[in-house]
Parts: sequence; structure tokens; C-alpha cells
Amino acid sequence: MRSELEVTHVLSLVERGLNDCAISRITGIPRPTVSDWRHGRVPRRVRDRSGGCFVCLGDMSMVPSRSSAYLLGQYLGDGYIARLRKGVFALRIFSFSGYPAIIAECVTAMNGVMPKNKVAVTPVPGARLVVIVSSSKHWPCLFPQHGPGKKHERPIRLTDWQQLIVEHHPEAFLKGLIHSDGCRYVNRVKHYEYPSYGFTNMSHDIVKAFTDACDQLAIKWRRSNFKNIAITQRQSVAVMDSFIGPKR
Repeated sequence: MRSELEVTHVLSLVERGLNDCAISRITGIPRPTVSDWRHGRVPRRVRDRSGGCFVCLGDMSMVPSRSSAYLLGQYLGDGYIARLRKGVFALRIFSFSGYPAIIAECVTAMNGVMPKNKVAVTPVPGARLVVIVSSSKHWPCLFPQHGPGKKHERPIRLTDWQQLIVEHHPEAFLKGLIHSDGCRYVNRVKHYEYPSYGFTNMSHDIVKAFTDACDQLAIKWRRSNFKNIAITQRQSVAVMDSFIGPKR
């Protein structure tokens, strides 16, 4: 009987892009078994412990990709994962309490990504902030960028499956990033005013993920400094308005 560790090892090699024959040679596990695990046909005891986590199951067809793209943007901006007791982790995302629509969208995305787990919205005492939180053993699976220290002090790299999600849903990813670390504002020059978007993050990698998604949608951007990106060109702002708009 194959162990849970063997299943996890095989699925990690699948994630790295190795084919069934190569994985079989490395692990000594028969190729048909590797193929079964690749397609989600893992032992029942492993499936039961997976909590429906598509990463643990190795079944990317289960990925709620739009919700995942939006939640990834929110997490990279104003989210973090905290370790609780008994191997449980809490995904916590901070949001301004005056943006009920953004809070609701974040709750919906969390529910979409981890439907078996409750989502709570808790006010932060003494501040106009709320914490949107959901607990699961599998948040580090979905956000492997989790780690000690501040995000801008360590590399932040998207996995292959995360990159695929972002490429399929760049609008949702950008929306999550703007809702967390960005804004829509009005520039005023004498008697002329025009809307613009701004994004601010201390992490070079996160800023690059933002500009890469902009490039995919042909949104023109300019770098004000190492942490600030501005989108002011009229057509590009119109594209952003088509799926983001003012924060509410």
C-alpha cells in the first residue's frame, strides 16, 4: 500500500513538469500508478485528508480559476497566512471597512476556492479595517509563496499552475491587486482632469506580476519609482474601468 508521502512526492514532480516515465524512474512507482495519481485517482485515505485541495489531489481541472486569480491578487497585496494549532492555517486578508463590495467579493472568492471552510469578517478594533479570514490545513498548498518574513524581503515566484491561472484570468488577478494595493484616482492639471490607476508594492516580484498582467491586456503603464506603477493613458484606463472601476 502506497504512503501519503509517496503520493505527495509524485504530485510535486508532476507540478515540476516531469512526465510519467521520468517520475516512475525517479520514485520506483509504476507508471500506471503515477498516471492515476496525476489525474486525481489517488488512494481514498489521501483523498479524504485532502480537504478537497486540488493541489494535494493533483487535479488542476478542479481549480476555480477566476476566484483563485482574484484571491491571489488580494493575498499578494494585503494578505498573509498564519499557522494555528494542529496543522491548521488561517488565510487573513485586510480590507478597508468602507469598501463593502470589495469585502463581499473577497469573501466570495475565498468561498469559491475553499468551499468547505467558513469565512469570517472581523472588524479591527480602533481602525477602519476588517480582517477576512478562513482556516484550512491547505492554504499553504494554494499559496506556496507563504513563508517567514515580509514579502518584499524574499523572492515571490508564481508556480506553473498559478501562472496559468493568471494568464487565463489576468483581469481577475489585476482586480485583486488593485483592490488590495492599488487605487483609482483623478489627476487634475489646471482646468483639466482625467482618471488614472495606481499600484504600489515594495516587492519587485509582485510589481512585475502586476505589469506582466497589464502587458498581456495591452494596458500601458509607467513606473514612477521602484514601488509605484501609474496607468494614465486614456484607452488603458478605459480597459481597467471595464473590469475594476472605483473602489466601493
